Amino acid sequence: MNTLDLVIKIGSMAMIRKEDHDIDYNILSRLSAELKPGVALVSSGATEIGRLDYIKRTGSELQGEREAVSTDYAAQGQVILMSQYRQFVQPDYSVRQVLVEHTHFNDPAKRGHIRQLLLRCAGQGAIPIINYNDTVSAEENRKLELAALRKTADAVVEGIDNDETAAAIAELVGAKTLVILSSTEGIYRDAGDPSTLVESVGGADADELEANIRALQASCVGASRAGANGARAKLEYIIPAARHGTTVIIGHSRHRVADLISGAERCTRIEMARRE
Repeated sequence: MNTLDLVIKIGSMAMIRKEDHDIDYNILSRLSAELKPGVALVSSGATEIGRLDYIKRTGSELQGEREAVSTDYAAQGQVILMSQYRQFVQPDYSVRQVLVEHTHFNDPAKRGHIRQLLLRCAGQGAIPIINYNDTVSAEENRKLELAALRKTADAVVEGIDNDETAAAIAELVGAKTLVILSSTEGIYRDAGDPSTLVESVGGADADELEANIRALQASCVGASRAGANGARAKLEYIIPAARHGTTVIIGHSRHRVADLISGAERCTRIEMARRE
């Protein structure tokens, strides 16, 4: 049976060399080399990479309405992002782009379609690379659609934040592990104090695990950068997948995924206790 045991998510700032205003090719190539069938990657970065590429080519940033500019950058960056993954992923493996929107997670038929697509990849020697489809998702329409969904649904996936998208994918395919790569070593009680890194959150069962995650949420202060949703939002997104038994690891993108999973590098690990 085709299975996806591992979902990896990498954030925009986790793949950018800020001082050089460029892609961090060391991180991108190392991550790509770890990808193989049975793994799904949720990749941010298209908008920021598109912005940097446009500036390189024209010497200036796009001007205009914020959403339109972001859409145009995403369309430009998506091409570059996928070409880089194709360059660095092992040549024996196929690479497949999967662009999703909130409708794919909130409609049962579309959820089933995406799930089967992702599971088929493993058996066909392919690696799905997933991103939110910013280029065709209009903010005003999205808000109206989500508001309508909330009137009838207990839980609604927005999918705009790729942390949420990755967690939804992990829950959808029943992944054993979700690794979220960021520009920090994990979750801090205080984002400004590296000594407050939380290395482990556990629980004997789903309810205890969620209670401990929510207790950590309440103590988290700030975000790692301006514009980020912060640790509280990240923790909120991963609760459904963690409740269903997925081990969630949040760590720095400079580390190898295998080292984060094995515990060789410091990170935040969130998981239920294993029953013997």
